[in-house]
Amino acid sequence: METEKYGMTVRTELSFEAAEAAVREALAGEGFGILTEIDIAATFKAKLDLDRPKYKILGACAPELASQAIALDARAGLLLPCNVVIDEGEDGTVISILDPDKMITLMDNPAAEAFAKEARTRLAKALSILED
Repeated sequence: METEKYGMTVRTELSFEAAEAAVREALAGEGFGILTEIDIAATFKAKLDLDRPKYKILGACAPELASQAIALDARAGLLLPCNVVIDEGEDGTVISILDPDKMITLMDNPAAEAFAKEARTRLAKALSILED
């Protein structure tokens, strides 16, 4: 797993469809449901007549962690859900997840660190399942 400026990323030789199914299953195993789904490739095609490789953004949420964040600061909903990007690359599929440790710094509240670390641990575990 690579840690980047604001996310965690793995590359896999799985097809886009297989990687998407695997990431959904791995996230569910860590208590995350998918609240939103944006098919960027389909949207770009429909709105811009632009062809691009498959690219989806899944909005993952662990309700108990989201509840803690919103209880701490009602505006924390602006940081939810955790975005998971599935991108069809030339040499496989790339899955990236926004790092909660980076995101939570926007709350500027030390009490948020515990649930952000828990979210990061669970998301990293889900992502690690997809590593080749």
